[in-house]
Amino acid sequence: MNQNIKIVAHSGIYTLLAEQILNVSIQEAWEFFSSPKNLSKITPPQMGFYITSEELKQMFAGQIITYQIRVFPFLKTNWVTEITQVKEQSYFVDEQRFGPYKMWHHEHHFSETEEGVKMIDRVTYKIPFGFIGKIAHCIFIKRKLEDIFSYRAKVLDRKFTVMNFK
Repeated sequence: MNQNIKIVAHSGIYTLLAEQILNVSIQEAWEFFSSPKNLSKITPPQMGFYITSEELKQMFAGQIITYQIRVFPFLKTNWVTEITQVKEQSYFVDEQRFGPYKMWHHEHHFSETEEGVKMIDRVTYKIPFGFIGKIAHCIFIKRKLEDIFSYRAKVLDRKFTVMNFK
């Protein structure tokens, strides 16, 4: 797996950077990621991720997507995001409108390289609950986000490697 993940903090705002090379064309990568229904395919099953929006077609700026996620084994919550920016085959941005974070801004960038498609995720987020939220971030939130993006990288490596050998 060719992925790099790091999380840095500055003034109570965290930034997760994940970078991965996908063995696929930019068009195939864009087709997969621009379809909101594929999000459940790259989310760990233990999160109980379920899209509650109407049937989702290709994404567009202004699109609202609603889902339920399991934040703890015994606790589900609703999450509402908006696709705020889209530049086809280059990037898109989703932002939380309602959900578990105080702030969530997720940039998805795609570019062609000699090795394949370079995908960069940049998630800027803030945890609620002040000092208690900072402790929670240190104890489990940071690790959970790293696990989510590691899971995603493994699924994508498998998916696109299999696709290219069909």
